[in-house]
Amino acid sequence: MKKKKQQPEMSNAALVSDSLFDELVLMIEAARARAWQAVNFEMVSLYWNIGQWISGKMQEAAWGSKVVEKAAAYLAEKRPDLGGFSRRTLYRMAEFYNAYKDDEIVTPLVTQITWTNHLVILSRAKSPGERRFYLEKCAAEHCPKRDLERLFDSSYYERRRIGEAAPASALVTQTVRSFVPDVYALEFLDLPERHREATLRDAIVSHLRDFILELGKDFTFVGKEYPVKVGKSDFNIDLLFFNRSLRCFFAFELKTRKFRPSDIGQIDFYLETLDRDVRKPDENPSVGVILCTDKDDSVVEYALSRSMSPTMVASYQLVLPNKEILQNRLRQITELVLEENQISELPCSEEEEEPEPNET
Repeated sequence: MKKKKQQPEMSNAALVSDSLFDELVLMIEAARARAWQAVNFEMVSLYWNIGQWISGKMQEAAWGSKVVEKAAAYLAEKRPDLGGFSRRTLYRMAEFYNAYKDDEIVTPLVTQITWTNHLVILSRAKSPGERRFYLEKCAAEHCPKRDLERLFDSSYYERRRIGEAAPASALVTQTVRSFVPDVYALEFLDLPERHREATLRDAIVSHLRDFILELGKDFTFVGKEYPVKVGKSDFNIDLLFFNRSLRCFFAFELKTRKFRPSDIGQIDFYLETLDRDVRKPDENPSVGVILCTDKDDSVVEYALSRSMSPTMVASYQLVLPNKEILQNRLRQITELVLEENQISELPCSEEEEEPEPNET
């Protein structure tokens, strides 16, 4: 019987050379990323300038809207080698410029986003606020077109905005609220309607990239069934993440049923163990998210009213949410907030006004 030929062990010299070559790869990738950013900056800047030029000409009586057709015809006839400047494309560039020219916050972001993503946002966003939201997200997270379209399909903007107004414990800041949508769209898990918590947990970990897209790219995964020990007892947190910008842990407790007030005690306990035994001195208090199939906001508000931990409750769906329902709900919330602000700004009635002191 022939003996199996043993594979030679990796020498220290080989390990060193691999490390050296990895450094070379990083240099190449970094240079390519900078080159792509430079090309994208120049291209989007060009489209911005063309849009500005077209917009200006359209205001002139001599040209009006005909300038787009005349410009497209001229380029097609005189410079067919340029390409990519059809009547429709030139209109898009004018629309692009007009959409952002007066927004001082958004204007610096436009060159940080691909033209393809600009076209998606322009065609699908329904308001300046929604456009700004997706522009900021794309600039911060460098979303590819597929991810951006999925965010629109899942009504990500509406879900995040509704989440900002959802009930939460008093210790949850508005900044933290902005990271947690009211409804998580988990259609990518491809789970049956009836499933166990362990199945949900494993499916999320198996589709971690898509789940991170739901959370935001500032989140990093720490562990599944993360172990914590108190006294002689062992416990496990379903899913643990860390948010780099907020510098705090996010503990997710999964429930394949409707929210119950008793769930608060469990997540409070986990947050206490994280803050006492895991959190570092320079990190912020941990945040808890109870993720369930359904919730009654009134029950959630009552249950969280005396909670001493920064905790929120969100629901999840295994199909894409109904966009029209979410838009109507967001509209109602916006109208209610505006109404409350108007009431708070109303002057006192004559009976309520304090009498002015008599002049002497």
